[in-house]
Amino acid sequence: MSDDDSTEQEDGDWFEEAIEESDDESSDRVGGDDADPFEEGTDGSESTGGGTSESPDEESGSPFGDSGSESPFDDSGSESPFDGGGGDSPFGDSGGDSPFDDSGGEEEGGLFDDDFASAFDSAGGGDGSGGEFEDEDFDSDIPRIDIGIEGLDRMIQGGIPERHLVVTVGSAGTGKTTFGLQFLHHGLEIGESCIFITLEQSYESIMDTANDRDWEFEQYEANDQLAVIDLDPVEMANSLDNIRGELPRLIEDFDADRLVLDSVSLLEMMYDDQAKRRTEVFDFTRALKNAGVTTMLTSEASEDNAYASRHGIIEYLTDAVFILQYVRSETRETRLAVEIQKIRNANHSRETKPYEITMEGISVYQQANIF
Repeated sequence: MSDDDSTEQEDGDWFEEAIEESDDESSDRVGGDDADPFEEGTDGSESTGGGTSESPDEESGSPFGDSGSESPFDDSGSESPFDGGGGDSPFGDSGGDSPFDDSGGEEEGGLFDDDFASAFDSAGGGDGSGGEFEDEDFDSDIPRIDIGIEGLDRMIQGGIPERHLVVTVGSAGTGKTTFGLQFLHHGLEIGESCIFITLEQSYESIMDTANDRDWEFEQYEANDQLAVIDLDPVEMANSLDNIRGELPRLIEDFDADRLVLDSVSLLEMMYDDQAKRRTEVFDFTRALKNAGVTTMLTSEASEDNAYASRHGIIEYLTDAVFILQYVRSETRETRLAVEIQKIRNANHSRETKPYEITMEGISVYQQANIF
Protein backbone atom coordinates (compact mmCIF):
# COMPACT_ATOMS: atom_id res chain seq x y z
CA MET A 1 0.00 0.00 0.00
CA SER A 2 1.34 3.48 -0.92
CA ASP A 3 1.73 6.34 1.52
CA ASP A 4 -1.17 8.15 -0.15
CA ASP A 5 -3.42 5.08 0.20
CA SER A 6 -2.37 4.68 3.83
CA THR A 7 -3.08 8.34 4.52
CA GLU A 8 -6.46 8.13 2.84
CA GLN A 9 -7.28 4.94 4.82
CA GLU A 10 -6.29 6.65 8.09
CA ASP A 11 -8.29 9.73 7.21
CA GLY A 12 -11.26 7.59 6.29
CA ASP A 13 -11.05 5.59 9.57
CA TRP A 14 -10.82 8.81 11.51
CA PHE A 15 -13.86 10.23 9.75
CA GLU A 16 -15.92 7.03 10.30
CA GLU A 17 -14.97 6.91 13.99
CA ALA A 18 -15.98 10.53 14.38
CA ILE A 19 -19.35 9.78 12.76
CA GLU A 20 -19.89 6.75 15.01
CA GLU A 21 -19.00 8.77 18.13
CA SER A 22 -21.38 11.52 17.01
CA ASP A 23 -24.17 8.94 16.52
CA ASP A 24 -23.50 7.42 19.96
CA GLU A 25 -23.61 10.79 21.67
CA SER A 26 -26.81 11.69 19.83
CA SER A 27 -28.42 8.40 20.85
CA ASP A 28 -27.50 8.97 24.50
CA ARG A 29 -29.07 12.40 24.47
CA VAL A 30 -32.49 11.22 23.14
CA GLY A 31 -32.85 8.25 25.48
CA GLY A 32 -30.62 5.31 24.62
CA ASP A 33 -29.34 3.15 21.77
CA ASP A 34 -32.85 2.12 20.66
CA ALA A 35 -34.21 5.65 20.50
CA ASP A 36 -34.70 7.39 17.19
CA PRO A 37 -33.45 10.98 16.92
CA PHE A 38 -36.72 11.92 15.19
CA GLU A 39 -39.02 10.21 17.73
CA GLU A 40 -41.92 12.43 18.84
CA GLY A 41 -42.00 11.93 22.59
CA THR A 42 -44.96 14.24 23.30
CA ASP A 43 -47.87 11.99 22.15
CA GLY A 44 -46.40 8.51 22.52
CA SER A 45 -46.63 7.63 18.81
CA GLU A 46 -44.23 5.07 17.39
CA SER A 47 -41.01 6.20 15.82
CA THR A 48 -40.52 5.89 12.10
CA GLY A 49 -37.25 4.15 12.82
CA GLY A 50 -38.86 1.44 14.98
CA GLY A 51 -38.65 -1.26 12.34
CA THR A 52 -42.16 -0.89 10.87
CA SER A 53 -42.83 -1.08 7.15
CA GLU A 54 -45.23 1.84 7.15
CA SER A 55 -44.63 4.61 4.68
CA PRO A 56 -43.31 7.86 6.10
CA ASP A 57 -46.30 9.58 4.40
CA GLU A 58 -48.81 7.79 6.60
CA GLU A 59 -50.05 8.98 10.00
CA SER A 60 -47.52 6.90 11.96
CA GLY A 61 -45.33 9.83 13.01
CA SER A 62 -43.30 10.92 9.99
CA PRO A 63 -40.92 13.73 10.95
CA PHE A 64 -42.12 15.60 7.87
CA GLY A 65 -45.78 14.73 8.17
CA ASP A 66 -48.29 17.39 7.30
CA SER A 67 -50.59 16.48 10.20
CA GLY A 68 -50.67 14.51 13.38
CA SER A 69 -47.49 14.65 15.41
CA GLU A 70 -45.68 17.82 16.28
CA SER A 71 -43.01 18.46 13.66
CA PRO A 72 -39.72 20.03 14.84
CA PHE A 73 -40.36 22.60 12.09
CA ASP A 74 -43.97 23.25 13.08
CA ASP A 75 -44.95 26.88 12.79
CA SER A 76 -47.26 26.75 15.78
CA GLY A 77 -47.20 25.40 19.24
CA SER A 78 -43.71 25.35 20.70
CA GLU A 79 -41.57 28.40 20.99
CA SER A 80 -39.27 28.36 17.95
CA PRO A 81 -36.05 30.38 18.19
CA PHE A 82 -36.89 31.71 14.70
CA ASP A 83 -40.46 32.63 15.57
CA GLY A 84 -41.33 36.16 14.51
CA GLY A 85 -43.15 36.92 17.72
CA GLY A 86 -43.66 35.69 21.21
CA GLY A 87 -40.45 34.93 23.07
CA ASP A 88 -37.20 36.80 23.07
CA SER A 89 -35.74 35.81 19.68
CA PRO A 90 -32.02 36.47 19.20
CA PHE A 91 -32.93 38.00 15.81
CA GLY A 92 -36.23 39.53 16.83
CA ASP A 93 -37.21 42.84 15.32
CA SER A 94 -38.77 43.98 18.57
CA GLY A 95 -38.44 43.40 22.23
CA GLY A 96 -34.89 42.88 23.43
CA ASP A 97 -31.90 45.08 22.76
CA SER A 98 -30.45 43.74 19.49
CA PRO A 99 -26.84 44.70 18.75
CA PHE A 100 -27.99 45.47 15.18
CA ASP A 101 -31.05 47.46 16.20
CA ASP A 102 -31.15 50.89 14.55
CA SER A 103 -33.93 52.18 16.77
CA GLY A 104 -34.88 52.24 20.42
CA GLY A 105 -32.29 51.17 22.90
CA GLU A 106 -30.17 53.52 24.95
CA GLU A 107 -27.84 56.32 23.98
CA GLU A 108 -25.06 54.02 22.75
CA GLY A 109 -26.95 53.33 19.51
CA GLY A 110 -26.50 50.33 17.17
CA LEU A 111 -23.27 48.81 15.96
CA PHE A 112 -23.81 50.35 12.50
CA ASP A 113 -25.11 53.67 13.73
CA ASP A 114 -25.03 56.58 11.26
CA ASP A 115 -22.22 58.23 13.21
CA PHE A 116 -19.57 56.16 11.42
CA ALA A 117 -16.92 58.88 11.72
CA SER A 118 -17.08 58.68 15.50
CA ALA A 119 -16.59 54.92 15.41
CA PHE A 120 -13.67 55.31 13.00
CA ASP A 121 -12.06 57.92 15.23
CA SER A 122 -12.45 55.63 18.21
CA ALA A 123 -10.77 52.78 16.34
CA GLY A 124 -7.90 55.11 15.44
CA GLY A 125 -7.32 56.18 19.00
CA GLY A 126 -10.16 58.63 19.53
CA ASP A 127 -8.19 61.77 18.73
CA GLY A 128 -10.22 62.56 15.58
CA SER A 129 -7.18 62.46 13.28
CA GLY A 130 -7.37 58.83 12.13
CA GLY A 131 -9.64 59.44 9.15
CA GLU A 132 -7.25 61.49 7.02
CA PHE A 133 -4.28 60.32 4.94
CA GLU A 134 -1.78 63.06 4.28
CA ASP A 135 1.05 63.05 1.76
CA GLU A 136 3.53 63.44 4.59
CA ASP A 137 2.68 59.90 5.74
CA PHE A 138 4.41 58.53 2.64
CA ASP A 139 7.43 60.81 2.57
CA SER A 140 10.88 59.25 2.72
CA ASP A 141 13.96 60.68 4.39
CA ILE A 142 16.10 59.70 1.37
CA PRO A 143 17.28 62.79 -0.61
CA ARG A 144 15.61 63.14 -4.02
CA ILE A 145 16.87 64.22 -7.43
CA ASP A 146 15.03 65.19 -10.60
CA ILE A 147 15.39 63.37 -13.90
CA GLY A 148 15.51 66.68 -15.75
CA ILE A 149 12.69 65.87 -18.19
CA GLU A 150 9.83 68.34 -18.25
CA GLY A 151 6.53 66.73 -17.27
CA LEU A 152 8.10 63.48 -16.13
CA ASP A 153 9.48 64.98 -12.93
CA ARG A 154 5.98 66.07 -11.96
CA MET A 155 4.75 62.52 -12.54
CA ILE A 156 7.38 61.24 -10.10
CA GLN A 157 6.04 63.55 -7.38
CA GLY A 158 9.21 64.62 -5.65
CA GLY A 159 12.01 63.03 -7.66
CA ILE A 160 13.74 59.65 -7.52
CA PRO A 161 15.71 58.81 -4.37
CA GLU A 162 19.46 59.34 -4.60
CA ARG A 163 21.73 56.34 -5.24
CA HIS A 164 18.83 54.40 -6.75
CA LEU A 165 19.36 52.15 -9.76
CA VAL A 166 17.05 53.11 -12.64
CA VAL A 167 16.36 51.41 -15.96
CA THR A 168 14.71 52.85 -19.06
CA VAL A 169 13.17 50.14 -21.25
CA GLY A 170 12.13 50.80 -24.84
CA SER A 171 12.28 49.58 -28.41
CA ALA A 172 14.41 51.13 -31.15
CA GLY A 173 13.75 54.81 -31.75
CA THR A 174 11.95 55.56 -28.49
CA GLY A 175 14.78 57.81 -27.26
CA LYS A 176 16.55 55.71 -24.62
CA THR A 177 19.97 57.25 -25.28
CA THR A 178 18.53 60.77 -25.33
CA PHE A 179 16.75 59.97 -22.07
CA GLY A 180 20.07 59.06 -20.45
CA LEU A 181 21.95 62.05 -21.87
CA GLN A 182 19.25 64.44 -20.68
CA PHE A 183 19.43 62.87 -17.23
CA LEU A 184 23.15 63.67 -17.13
CA HIS A 185 22.72 67.13 -18.60
CA HIS A 186 20.40 68.13 -15.79
CA GLY A 187 22.95 66.95 -13.25
CA LEU A 188 25.72 68.88 -14.97
CA GLU A 189 23.63 72.05 -14.92
CA ILE A 190 23.28 71.91 -11.14
CA GLY A 191 26.99 71.25 -10.60
CA GLU A 192 27.08 67.45 -10.32
CA SER A 193 29.78 65.19 -11.79
CA CYS A 194 28.58 62.64 -14.33
CA ILE A 195 29.82 59.58 -16.25
CA PHE A 196 28.37 58.23 -19.51
CA ILE A 197 29.39 54.70 -20.59
CA THR A 198 28.23 53.55 -24.02
CA LEU A 199 28.39 50.02 -25.38
CA GLU A 200 26.47 50.85 -28.56
CA GLN A 201 27.85 54.09 -29.98
CA SER A 202 31.19 55.76 -30.36
CA TYR A 203 32.50 58.63 -28.28
CA GLU A 204 32.15 60.99 -31.25
CA SER A 205 28.52 60.01 -31.82
CA ILE A 206 27.59 60.74 -28.21
CA MET A 207 29.33 64.11 -28.22
CA ASP A 208 27.67 65.09 -31.53
CA THR A 209 24.23 64.24 -30.14
CA ALA A 210 24.85 66.46 -27.12
CA ASN A 211 26.32 69.31 -29.20
CA ASP A 212 23.30 69.29 -31.54
CA ARG A 213 21.17 70.17 -28.51
CA ASP A 214 23.64 72.79 -27.22
CA TRP A 215 24.28 70.82 -24.03
CA GLU A 216 28.02 71.79 -24.07
CA PHE A 217 29.35 68.37 -23.13
CA GLU A 218 32.81 69.32 -24.39
CA GLN A 219 32.95 72.22 -21.94
CA TYR A 220 31.84 70.06 -19.02
CA GLU A 221 34.43 67.46 -20.03
CA ALA A 222 37.18 70.10 -20.12
CA ASN A 223 36.20 71.12 -16.58
CA ASP A 224 36.55 67.51 -15.38
CA GLN A 225 32.85 67.45 -14.59
CA LEU A 226 31.96 64.87 -17.26
CA ALA A 227 33.51 61.63 -18.51
CA VAL A 228 32.25 59.92 -21.69
CA ILE A 229 33.59 56.35 -22.14
CA ASP A 230 32.94 54.02 -25.05
CA LEU A 231 33.57 50.34 -24.35
CA ASP A 232 33.47 47.36 -26.65
CA PRO A 233 30.75 45.05 -25.27
CA VAL A 234 32.78 41.90 -26.07
CA GLU A 235 35.81 43.20 -24.21
CA MET A 236 33.61 44.27 -21.33
CA ALA A 237 32.06 40.83 -21.07
CA ASN A 238 35.44 39.11 -21.24
CA SER A 239 36.90 41.33 -18.53
CA LEU A 240 33.73 42.01 -16.56
CA ASP A 241 35.32 40.97 -13.27
CA ASN A 242 38.04 43.59 -13.70
CA ILE A 243 35.59 46.26 -14.83
CA ARG A 244 33.27 45.44 -11.94
CA GLY A 245 36.16 46.03 -9.58
CA GLU A 246 37.49 49.13 -11.31
CA LEU A 247 34.19 50.90 -11.92
CA PRO A 248 33.48 51.71 -8.24
CA ARG A 249 37.01 53.07 -7.94
CA LEU A 250 36.48 55.23 -11.05
CA ILE A 251 33.23 56.54 -9.58
CA GLU A 252 34.92 57.36 -6.29
CA ASP A 253 37.94 59.04 -7.89
CA PHE A 254 35.74 61.09 -10.21
CA ASP A 255 33.34 61.83 -7.34
CA ALA A 256 30.47 61.03 -9.69
CA ASP A 257 26.90 61.77 -8.72
CA ARG A 258 25.20 60.32 -11.80
CA LEU A 259 26.12 57.49 -14.17
CA VAL A 260 24.48 56.19 -17.35
CA LEU A 261 25.19 52.82 -18.98
CA ASP A 262 23.84 52.52 -22.53
CA SER A 263 22.86 49.74 -22.82
CA VAL A 264 22.75 46.80 -20.45
CA SER A 265 21.10 44.62 -23.12
CA LEU A 266 24.39 44.18 -25.01
CA LEU A 267 26.02 43.04 -21.79
CA GLU A 268 23.21 40.52 -21.20
CA MET A 269 23.56 39.15 -24.73
CA MET A 270 27.12 38.04 -24.04
CA TYR A 271 25.83 35.11 -21.97
CA ASP A 272 23.92 32.21 -23.47
CA ASP A 273 23.12 30.55 -20.17
CA GLN A 274 20.20 32.22 -18.39
CA ALA A 275 21.50 31.44 -14.90
CA LYS A 276 24.97 32.78 -15.77
CA ARG A 277 23.42 35.90 -17.30
CA ARG A 278 21.34 36.59 -14.21
CA THR A 279 24.30 36.09 -11.87
CA GLU A 280 26.61 38.39 -13.83
CA VAL A 281 24.05 41.16 -14.22
CA PHE A 282 23.13 40.92 -10.56
CA ASP A 283 26.77 41.23 -9.47
CA PHE A 284 27.26 44.16 -11.82
CA THR A 285 24.22 46.08 -10.57
CA ARG A 286 25.16 45.36 -6.96
CA ALA A 287 28.62 46.87 -7.58
CA LEU A 288 26.95 50.02 -8.92
CA LYS A 289 24.66 50.23 -5.89
CA ASN A 290 27.61 49.85 -3.53
CA ALA A 291 29.45 52.64 -5.37
CA GLY A 292 26.88 55.12 -4.07
CA VAL A 293 26.01 56.73 -7.41
CA THR A 294 22.60 57.29 -8.94
CA THR A 295 22.70 55.06 -12.02
CA MET A 296 20.48 54.91 -15.08
CA LEU A 297 20.65 51.87 -17.36
CA THR A 298 18.99 51.60 -20.75
CA SER A 299 17.58 48.32 -22.00
CA GLU A 300 15.96 47.06 -25.17
CA ALA A 301 12.32 46.02 -24.83
CA SER A 302 11.21 42.46 -25.43
CA GLU A 303 9.95 41.75 -28.93
CA ASP A 304 6.81 40.17 -27.47
CA ASN A 305 6.14 42.55 -24.58
CA ALA A 306 6.76 46.31 -24.66
CA TYR A 307 6.55 46.41 -20.86
CA ALA A 308 9.47 44.03 -20.28
CA SER A 309 13.18 44.08 -21.07
CA ARG A 310 14.67 41.77 -23.67
CA HIS A 311 15.77 39.15 -21.15
CA GLY A 312 13.30 39.99 -18.37
CA ILE A 313 16.00 40.39 -15.71
CA ILE A 314 17.04 43.98 -15.22
CA GLU A 315 13.63 45.34 -14.16
CA TYR A 316 13.74 43.05 -11.11
CA LEU A 317 17.22 44.21 -10.09
CA THR A 318 16.57 47.94 -10.29
CA ASP A 319 14.73 50.37 -8.04
CA ALA A 320 12.85 52.24 -10.77
CA VAL A 321 11.58 51.32 -14.23
CA PHE A 322 10.53 53.72 -17.00
CA ILE A 323 8.78 52.28 -20.06
CA LEU A 324 9.12 54.05 -23.42
CA GLN A 325 6.86 52.72 -26.17
CA TYR A 326 5.05 53.39 -29.41
CA VAL A 327 1.28 53.74 -29.34
CA ARG A 328 -0.20 52.91 -32.73
CA SER A 329 -3.82 53.38 -33.76
CA GLU A 330 -5.72 52.80 -36.99
CA THR A 331 -7.30 56.23 -36.78
CA ARG A 332 -4.44 58.26 -35.29
CA GLU A 333 -0.79 58.79 -36.00
CA THR A 334 1.89 56.82 -34.17
CA ARG A 335 2.80 58.47 -30.89
CA LEU A 336 5.39 57.97 -28.19
CA ALA A 337 4.27 57.28 -24.62
CA VAL A 338 6.04 56.96 -21.27
CA GLU A 339 4.92 55.04 -18.21
CA ILE A 340 6.48 54.76 -14.76
CA GLN A 341 6.29 51.08 -13.92
CA LYS A 342 7.79 51.34 -10.44
CA ILE A 343 9.88 53.54 -8.15
CA ARG A 344 10.83 52.25 -4.75
CA ASN A 345 10.41 54.68 -1.84
CA ALA A 346 8.58 57.26 -3.95
CA ASN A 347 5.06 58.10 -5.02
CA HIS A 348 4.43 58.36 -8.75
CA SER A 349 1.71 58.59 -11.34
CA ARG A 350 0.41 55.37 -12.94
CA GLU A 351 -0.83 57.12 -16.06
CA THR A 352 0.58 56.70 -19.55
CA LYS A 353 1.56 60.09 -20.96
CA PRO A 354 2.62 61.17 -24.48
CA TYR A 355 6.03 62.64 -25.13
CA GLU A 356 8.09 63.85 -28.06
CA ILE A 357 11.77 64.09 -28.91
CA THR A 358 12.87 67.52 -30.11
CA MET A 359 16.15 69.34 -30.53
CA GLU A 360 15.82 70.38 -26.91
CA GLY A 361 15.43 66.80 -25.72
CA ILE A 362 12.48 64.78 -24.44
CA SER A 363 9.36 66.60 -23.29
CA VAL A 364 6.50 64.77 -21.55
CA TYR A 365 3.02 66.23 -21.84
CA GLN A 366 1.91 65.59 -18.30
CA GLN A 367 -1.45 67.32 -18.76
CA ALA A 368 -2.37 65.34 -21.90
CA ASN A 369 -3.77 61.84 -22.26
CA ILE A 370 -2.49 59.31 -24.75
CA PHE A 371 -5.94 57.93 -25.57
